[in-house]
Amino acid sequence: MTEALEDGNLISKAEAFFTFVVLSSWRDSITVLISCETLSPWADNLQIVRRCCDAIAWKIFKEASTLGGIVNGERWWFHDISTLRIDYFTRIITALKAKGMKSETVGSCIAQYAEKWLPNTEPEREGGSRNNSRRYEMQWSITSGKKHEEEIGPRREQRLIVESLVSLLPPGKEAVSCKFLLKMLKMAILFSASPALISELEKRVGLVLEGADVDDLLIPSFAAGDQGKLVNSTEEQTMHNIEAVQRILEYFLLYEQQQLQQQQPGPLAISKLLDNYLAEIARDPNLPVMKFQFLAQSLPENARTSDDGLYRAIDTYLKTHPTLSDHERRKLCKILNCGKLSQDACAHAAQNERLPLRTMIQVLFSEQGKIRNGIQGNSQIEIADKPDQESSRSSTSKEVKSLRIELEKVKEEMAEMQRQYSELQQEYQKQKVKQRKSSGWTVGWQKLRKSALFNLKMDGEDTDESHNRPIQSRISGLLRRQTVS
Repeated sequence: MTEALEDGNLISKAEAFFTFVVLSSWRDSITVLISCETLSPWADNLQIVRRCCDAIAWKIFKEASTLGGIVNGERWWFHDISTLRIDYFTRIITALKAKGMKSETVGSCIAQYAEKWLPNTEPEREGGSRNNSRRYEMQWSITSGKKHEEEIGPRREQRLIVESLVSLLPPGKEAVSCKFLLKMLKMAILFSASPALISELEKRVGLVLEGADVDDLLIPSFAAGDQGKLVNSTEEQTMHNIEAVQRILEYFLLYEQQQLQQQQPGPLAISKLLDNYLAEIARDPNLPVMKFQFLAQSLPENARTSDDGLYRAIDTYLKTHPTLSDHERRKLCKILNCGKLSQDACAHAAQNERLPLRTMIQVLFSEQGKIRNGIQGNSQIEIADKPDQESSRSSTSKEVKSLRIELEKVKEEMAEMQRQYSELQQEYQKQKVKQRKSSGWTVGWQKLRKSALFNLKMDGEDTDESHNRPIQSRISGLLRRQTVS
């Protein structure tokens, strides 16, 4: 079959056919690669796999350059290379990166491959397709903590896919979305990837955390060394991986601090995202109050423009954990800034029996301060606009005066009520003291009174008898005289 016997023998003809027919055709190159999956390592030794991957990468790059980098024109080859084995896919993507392919295009191709070969981390919606025979589907429910046994794929192959795809990710922030990075993080934790890879994914998520969604941050808790099995609900285990989210948030804050060193720090865009996440994990009955409080305090004080979302999360946690002590409830509510609550939130908090009494009082004082500041602001505006708006100034000044008079009346009434309350309290204390003193002397006084009355009665009887004796003697003498006469 070699050229030693005769020119144009089988080897040379096969080589010519492979070079000029197979490698020049897109479809034939893909077909040969798929066929080589069962011929390893012979196909690798004969350089068939390498030559096919280089030819495919060259065709993709040439087509992308011809179209001027239009993403819609590059989608046609995503499906074909996503059918290849992970090591062949890795070779093609590496060749494309070496040729200078755009990071957004490479990232989209990697996301397509992950969607085809990795299990879905979201609950399947109605009407979802399950006709992909080459995709290992594995769904779990975050709330129930159960995983369908019939959907478990080969773990070693899944871990290899995750590690390979993460190593292929371009370094740019715009290469892949935050949603995809969080999905890869869940897969890395699920299939027990290396800690270095998990840490790298957490750092990358922290750089683009603003594009995340609450559902994406709900990372299920997996027990260490349990080969990806979901944790059963116990008193010591939570439903979600709070530590991973905490590390992601720390990376984000560190990155923001580096970006804003020359600027004045202001509100952060992820404050609403974190408050919504806190409201979701607050429904976990096994979540310790210290973890919840530590995560809620992670943002700086000026990061939130409004504390309504934080108040909703705290109220949800108090509702889910009714057995918290008064000390724990007071400590948890200290992180709430009552001055940043809206009018509706203040009205709800003032009547919320789950809140500590001190927090309710702070809400009332905060609302009173807002009213006072509003009155002062209106008066300052009237003073500033006095030359141009004399007519409106008089009416507004009257309203301000009336409001001030009403406010003073309310203050006087409150002071009068407090004074009356203190007087009633003092009177009550006096009555209570009198009752205590009188209760001890009642029995003795009654005995003394009875004995005094008895002695007085006996003395009265004696005096009456001594007083009546001479009268009786006189009467008896008169009667004797009358009988003698």
